[in-house]
Amino acid sequence: MATRIITDSASDLVCDRPEVSVVPMTITFGTTTYRDGVDIDTRRFYELLIEGDDLPTTSMIAPGEWDAAFAAAVDAGDDVVCVTISSELSGTHHSATMAAAAYPGRVFVVDSQNVTVGETVLVHRALQLLDEGRSAEQIAAQLEAEKGSVRLVALVDTLEYLKRGGRVSAASAAVGGLLSIKPVLAVRDGRVEVIGKARGSKNGHNLLVKEIQDANGVDVSRPLALGYAGLDDTMLRKYVQDAGWLWEGLVQELPVHQVGATVGTHAGPGAIAVAFFAAEPDETL
Repeated sequence: MATRIITDSASDLVCDRPEVSVVPMTITFGTTTYRDGVDIDTRRFYELLIEGDDLPTTSMIAPGEWDAAFAAAVDAGDDVVCVTISSELSGTHHSATMAAAAYPGRVFVVDSQNVTVGETVLVHRALQLLDEGRSAEQIAAQLEAEKGSVRLVALVDTLEYLKRGGRVSAASAAVGGLLSIKPVLAVRDGRVEVIGKARGSKNGHNLLVKEIQDANGVDVSRPLALGYAGLDDTMLRKYVQDAGWLWEGLVQELPVHQVGATVGTHAGPGAIAVAFFAAEPDETL
């Protein structure tokens, strides 16, 4: 019996493996609603976000949409591991668990407690485990055991988008209101938290590096990912250049993802993010 890995579009997953499928969340500009990655691509989304008058909103995936994805997999003879956006950030996880109840022993839902590249590294970890021959139930159990080791750290231009979406408080958003201040965010216990502030991009890069070091470094045996929000990856390329010593000799290629519409709605353009599994103390860089 084969296993299928299913996730939501908030993961910003880039993967062409046939075992993987993505269920789209929805984004609404004014009166027009789009399915993320289906009716609107990432470039067009940011064009509308930057140039348009309407601020978009996002909607969770309904139980019926999950059920359709699960039913297609189970009817094909596959078991399912479903990795969702943090339950603290969206009702999408609850919808998935509701739908999965109709498929006991066949569909296993994992709350990533993360989002965007933090969610995508967990999906890629599921694929590693799948390639090791693990069953769907074993993969889900291992992801539950390991997801607390995932670290996501981000540098954003402004907290205004997160404030309007209710993901951070107005008081926290005030941190980013000062000239040249770049808020530094992390996902902790499934929630977005402001963990620091930096004046200018260089200090912001230093804080990102510090968070990696505080996590005992990066476990390069498990997936890692970098992401950027917007039409231009200049900020991310600068970060990679400035922090190149972190990765030199350890990884052949840094996987770069463009943050899509679901998360871009709340992060806004100009954000960069790093996601990785923290190393054990004896596995530090």
